[in-house]
Amino acid sequence: MASAIIVFSHLRWDFVFQRPQHLLSRLAKHYPIVIVEEPVYDEEKTFLKTYSPAPNILVCQPHTPVSMPGFHDDQLPHLQKLLRQLVADYEDHMAWFYTPMALPLLQELKPRLVVYDCMDELAAFKNAPKQLLQRESALLKVADLVFTGGQSLYRSKRDRHPNVHCFPSSVDRAHFVQALDRTNSHPAHREIPGPRLGFYGVIDERFDTELLGSLADAHPMWQIVLVGPVVKIDPATLPQRANIHYLGQQPYEALPQFLAGWDVCLLPFAMNESTRFISPTKTLEYMAAELPIVSTPVTDVASCYSDIVAIAGDAESFIAACEAALLAPPEEHARKVEGMRRVLAATSWDSTVEQMRALIDTTPRRQDIPLIEPAAAPVTIDESETPNVNLLRRDEANRFAKTAIIGAGPTGLSAAYHLGHDAVLFEKNDMVGGWCRSIRDKGFTFDHAGHIMFSDDPYVLELYDILLGSNVHWQDREAWIYSKNVYTRYPFQGALYGLPPEVVKECIMGAVEARYGAAKPGQPAGPAAKASDCCGDGSVALAFTSDGTNIASLEKRGPANFEEFIYQVWGAGIAKHFAIPYNRKLWAVPLTEMETSWLGGRVPLPDLEQIITGALEPAAKPMGPNARFGYPLRGGFQALVSGFVPHIKGTIELNADIAAVSPRQHLLTLADGRRYEYESLISTMPLPELVKIIGDEAPEEVKRAADGLKHISVRCVNLAVARENITDKHWIYYPEDTTVFHRIFVQGNASPECNAPGGFGITCEISYSPDYKPLPLDGQELINRCIEDCIKVGIFNEDDKVIVANEVDMPYAYVIYDHARAKNVETIRSWLAMYDIILAGRYSEWEYYNSDHAFIAGKKAAEAVKWAERKSAVAAE
Repeated sequence: MASAIIVFSHLRWDFVFQRPQHLLSRLAKHYPIVIVEEPVYDEEKTFLKTYSPAPNILVCQPHTPVSMPGFHDDQLPHLQKLLRQLVADYEDHMAWFYTPMALPLLQELKPRLVVYDCMDELAAFKNAPKQLLQRESALLKVADLVFTGGQSLYRSKRDRHPNVHCFPSSVDRAHFVQALDRTNSHPAHREIPGPRLGFYGVIDERFDTELLGSLADAHPMWQIVLVGPVVKIDPATLPQRANIHYLGQQPYEALPQFLAGWDVCLLPFAMNESTRFISPTKTLEYMAAELPIVSTPVTDVASCYSDIVAIAGDAESFIAACEAALLAPPEEHARKVEGMRRVLAATSWDSTVEQMRALIDTTPRRQDIPLIEPAAAPVTIDESETPNVNLLRRDEANRFAKTAIIGAGPTGLSAAYHLGHDAVLFEKNDMVGGWCRSIRDKGFTFDHAGHIMFSDDPYVLELYDILLGSNVHWQDREAWIYSKNVYTRYPFQGALYGLPPEVVKECIMGAVEARYGAAKPGQPAGPAAKASDCCGDGSVALAFTSDGTNIASLEKRGPANFEEFIYQVWGAGIAKHFAIPYNRKLWAVPLTEMETSWLGGRVPLPDLEQIITGALEPAAKPMGPNARFGYPLRGGFQALVSGFVPHIKGTIELNADIAAVSPRQHLLTLADGRRYEYESLISTMPLPELVKIIGDEAPEEVKRAADGLKHISVRCVNLAVARENITDKHWIYYPEDTTVFHRIFVQGNASPECNAPGGFGITCEISYSPDYKPLPLDGQELINRCIEDCIKVGIFNEDDKVIVANEVDMPYAYVIYDHARAKNVETIRSWLAMYDIILAGRYSEWEYYNSDHAFIAGKKAAEAVKWAERKSAVAAE
């Protein structure tokens, strides 16, 4: 028995009879056809309704208790179950897609062939799902054969797949020549006098309603007949005139009768994004009726039939074309009819299907394609090493990704954004964003630790506009420090006012000693430095002058580690009362084990004027590069990273956990058993984890280097209380051991939209390290401790009602710049580079990056891939 064709369609069989019905009813003479339509809502149960509209065709209508439209992700669990039962009867089958949205259902099949019949640019239609572009890109990666419904679609897809074929919509001429019997007009015309100008088809956002009104107003005696359903637009918006007649959807069998009663056929399409690639089936059907045709300048009509069809670009010329068609002399009409007959003689749905069949029969079946090149070593998956790999799928054919990107955090998203169609972005979670994700709990939004938007890079600022548009607000930073039982502004050294006098004195004296100790004997001290931060958490970058007069060389000063650096920059007082305790609490490792290259390689000298001024009076305004910052108005920081998704032309694979990487074979294995061959790989995952999943292919020195990389983790405790406006601050540092957290990010002030009505949310950040500083408490005990400490420092009141309390764990939070880091990273990087693996982002480059740096890292990774591709292309020539 021939392979069945399992078809996934966004159009119902009993809707307007068009391309799918024409093709599939003819293919049914050679293959069993099973059509899976979009689900229908049923509030009680999940079941499959089936019927057979024609021999060898089975139409399946899934009914589910999910109200979301189409092949929505929420529908998938129900559809997968129904499909599993259905395909049991069709062991030998092919998959045929009319909508990429159904692509996730492919995992329930074992098709011998995957066909994508692209009849429309669905992503340009009204209410198109946001994931459609990504799903189509993925479908183009897995399809064996691609058909397009017109020349415009063909031109847009031909460079995205190696096996694309153009099959414009054709015609069942024998059916429509019935219209040549002009006495066989449809009974609906009895009350509609002539002349009649007609259109049939779906009336939706592609229809130029304004043009239709102008046409009716120009000649009230003309009768405009519209046959077809109204969908996706409000019928009330359609022009209402005495000479416009809406006859609704009519059966396909009746269309020749309507044509028989018309004097002019219309193609009044709006010229917008939704009509850019259309190739109207009705054009040839109108020709079979040998009637004059007037069309707006739809590309596939104008480029192919402008000698037969009158093309008019505006209302005035469209009306004039209709006038000319009604008044055309017989010889002019005969000339056009001769052209119509030539066009129809060269095409038919029967011939189209025969050509498609030839391609289907000659395209290699998946079982015939070797999974790997014969010369390559077979991929072996040790179940004990990778227990989460689904071995049941190991016999499936490998998929292909020109460039694979591991991790959809800010770096991976940026890389995919800058690469274009040929990238496949793999994310193990069910949403993009990495540690820039946000969560919702009872109406409150919390980020994974605190994030803000600031950058001095014009390109990043431009990206902010692209990704967020108007969904952003900017505000002046309110960053503070809680120590000695008082709150002082951040940065600590510029806002000593309010601290105990003895603390202020120690800080100023220490800074003076550090500043003048930097000058050589007999030389005056240089100008004040602009070092604006004594935290090592990246919240404010150290700023240096370009001429070097405000800095002293590390080589000359020779601090051997981060702790010595702090003493040399700020002096003993600031080191003692803030910089040392805060950074020890944050980094969770001895500061003597951290080197200083990440701080710029130069020692900034303290700004004594700023320190003294900030000790004598309250700091007037925020200082530093993020003194003014941005944040999404709605959606948390997630909104920024999710803003990449609509712009990414490649494929995004969610819930795609990479279980193994083979650099030698350029092969990724996912936990679900799928395998992807790639040309280039961009990894943003933590470097030790990447080496771990490479396994035995990695040399021992690379494994040792990965084992030597150190990091710290952060546990976030998210809390919300039933009280508004609990503080005006944005974030607060806690250097002392009196609190379990080192920082509170005041989520509720990042944007008012982060709070539920009547409440306020914050995030307590607790760093930990298994080797040096284990997490002191866990679960509810840690939550309780954070609540107690929030009361202790005055953030919460004792009678505050806690309405949200949850934890978020970040196993990799900050990379540690220990003395062996640079050598270890270089050892790993240089080995991976030999196998076309590019490391990008904080955890793969093992660098201290903020989100703006991550965006740039992704852009640079994409540029590196493109440079390598150009180099290979030149070499091939």
